[in-house]
Order: sequence, then C-alpha cells, then structure tokens
Amino acid sequence: MKFIADLHVHSKFSMAAAKNFDLEHLYIGASLKGIGLIATGDFTHPAWFAEIQEKLVPAEPGLFRLKDNISKQCNKHIPVSCQNKVRFILETEISSIYKKNGKTRKNHNLVYMPDIETAARFNGKLNALGNIKSDGRPILGLDAKNLLEIMLESSGNSFLIPAHIWTPWFSVLGSKSGFDSIEECFEDLSSEIFALETGLSSDIPMNCRISSLDSRTLISNSDAHSPFFIGRNANIFNTELCFSGIKSALNKKDINHDKTWLGTLDLYPEEGKYHMDGHRKCGICLHPFESIANNSLCPVCSRPLTLGVLHRVEALADRPPGVSPEKVPHFQYIIPLAEILSEIFNKGPKTKTVQRQYDLAVEKLGPELDILINTPLEKIADTGIFLLDEAVKRMRNKEIHISPGYDGVFGRIKVFNPGEINIIKQQRKKK
Repeated sequence: MKFIADLHVHSKFSMAAAKNFDLEHLYIGASLKGIGLIATGDFTHPAWFAEIQEKLVPAEPGLFRLKDNISKQCNKHIPVSCQNKVRFILETEISSIYKKNGKTRKNHNLVYMPDIETAARFNGKLNALGNIKSDGRPILGLDAKNLLEIMLESSGNSFLIPAHIWTPWFSVLGSKSGFDSIEECFEDLSSEIFALETGLSSDIPMNCRISSLDSRTLISNSDAHSPFFIGRNANIFNTELCFSGIKSALNKKDINHDKTWLGTLDLYPEEGKYHMDGHRKCGICLHPFESIANNSLCPVCSRPLTLGVLHRVEALADRPPGVSPEKVPHFQYIIPLAEILSEIFNKGPKTKTVQRQYDLAVEKLGPELDILINTPLEKIADTGIFLLDEAVKRMRNKEIHISPGYDGVFGRIKVFNPGEINIIKQQRKKK
C-alpha cells in the first residue's frame, strides 16, 4: 500500500506550539495535505498521553485512528475530495543535555512505540529520571545512548531516530554540541540506529556526501508545531500499513527495503533557518567558503558567526559536492501550496485571501501534496486560480529563486521574478 507519512510533529503541550494543535487538527491537517500516517507527537507528556488514550483507538497493528464520533465531526471541516483514512503512530521527541567525552552534548531524538502499554512503561521510566510534565518535548540530563537503552528495555519492537541531525544547537551531528559520527554518540548500540532525520536545513544530496551515513535511511518530516506546517516535509512508503511494516521499510537491511521505501518530499533546504552561516543581528549570510576565509567571524561586528548546516556538512564530508553513492535515495523538492499562493496574491500565507484560494484548490483538486506532485497542469489551470498552474510547473522544473536561511532566519523560495506577476496581470488585462 502506498502512502505518505509525516513522522515528527508536536502537540499543543510543546513550547511555541499552536493552542489548537490537538488530535482533531492533526487529523484535519493530515487529510488536507494527503498524509495517510501521522505521528502523535509528545506522547511522554502526561496530559497529551491522556488525550491520546481518550481519543484514539487501535487500528492496524501498532497504529491508531480517531474514534468514529470524533472523526465524523472533523470530516465536516474537510472537503470530500480530501477525506481519506488517517492513521496515527505513537511518537515523541526527547531533548537530551549531558556531558560526554569532556563536552556538553545537546541532541534531540525521536522515539516510536508500538502500543499504549509500552509507551506507558517508557514514560514511567523517564518520569523517574526527570521532569516530563513541563514540556511536550521533555529536557532530560540523559545520555542519548542511555535513552536508547531504556527504549529497548521497554520494547524491542520500538525504534529511535535521531532528529534533524545537522541543526547546530540540538542534534547528533550539530556543530555546537554534537558528535562527529553516529557511532561516537551511540557506541555499541549504533546498529540499532537504522534511520536518520535530515531536518529542514539539509537534503538528501548533502547527506550523501558523508559515506558513513550510506547504511542508514534518510527520512524527512515536518517537525510541525501547528496544523499549518504538517507535511511540509514527508516520506513515501509502499508497504503494509502497520507498525512493523513501517519499521522494516525504514531499515536498509530488510530485503524489501528498495520496494517499500520510496523516498522523501522536501522543502528546499535553503528555506531552513540554519542552512547557511550567518549573523542575524548584522544581516550577514555567508557560504561556508566565505566564512572560512573570514575565520568564521562576522565581517560587520567581528563576533563569531552561527555556522549552519552546510558548513557542518562540509566539515564532515568525505565526498566532494556532486559526488554521491552509487544508489541515491529518491527525493523531490516541494514548495507548500500556501507559500505559492502567498507569492501569487502578494498576501501572507495565513491571510484570508490565501486561505480562500487554498480551500478552492483542495476542494476542486484534492489533497495539497497530490496537487504539488501529481495533478496535471491542465487540471490545475481549470480551477481558475491565477497563475497556479504556471507556479506548480516551475516548482516541478526547479525553476525557482532562492534566498537562503541563516542564524535562525528562514530562507525564502520564489517561483516568479520580481515584478513578473504584475506584468502578467497587465498583459492579461490587455487581452
């Protein structure tokens, strides 16, 4: 069975998360995007875990669905064209801050559990070690290897995936507090790590420059803190819709991996807020080669630059740019539909103008990701939405303009040249 999955999201109990980020809105958001499997996020938080138990019921082995009465109410907010079954997988993100090999380490890891009972045991063990109530993504003074041990003791069927592995501040390979290899972090348990999350600021080609990552599946998720961002990065499976099927598909050692794992859908990594080197206060954004030439100091204030994901990849890469392993995982760049409409109509992506056009598009064409990837351009044109077909064509052909992100500033991806939309409007008026 082919389906799209977003395996890393949060909940209303996470810091800086939307107040409406509940299971109902996870379901609605997944439906509008065309996602068949979505993570619950934050199952370690007691109040959220209680909601999971209250509102979800078992579906296929190891997966869950909304109770019928709840999903029926949710479907009132979803066009018929987007209504489909949505499944949930138990997932949480743990922030570990600890000392190892004489250095403070800060990394985030994703944990997946096959059932409520196992998740409850795992939560109980973490609760004895630290505060899991203060945030949906708890901060624990727990070595990542020990976290993996606790998870495996809870259930050998569960699995752990290091999150956004290149983010400077909180990741396993991050420049500020990470390691130089997966093995350095997880030691003798490294074989249990069969997948890695690339994060918003990196993509498959960047990760393929590090040969030590070749043996692990590279996944891509939204890390959404609100319904709006669900599915901005996602994964494509072609496997049995169940916990064990997903786990097997992610493991390259599985004999069917090439058939069951179909790759990722990704934002352009330049859109991530830690892609390039830079200094936000001075408005400085530099390519790693430029920052290296300047001793990694800001050319304006002479303070240290925040070194981005691309810099860190350059530091650890043992392959030059453009050189990849013999078999490169499939990936496809996308630009969220709301961002495309925002550019076309020159309005914010969350404005009523853009929301009306978005609603029209999904009502007539179906889920967002299908529109971006598969829907024929002629059919998109038939909606009457100004320039949407042209914008999607350019996105698919990678005819885009990039202003990369740096030091916490999100990058911008545009499909039209400055002033081009107004010129097209004037030309069409004359006709």
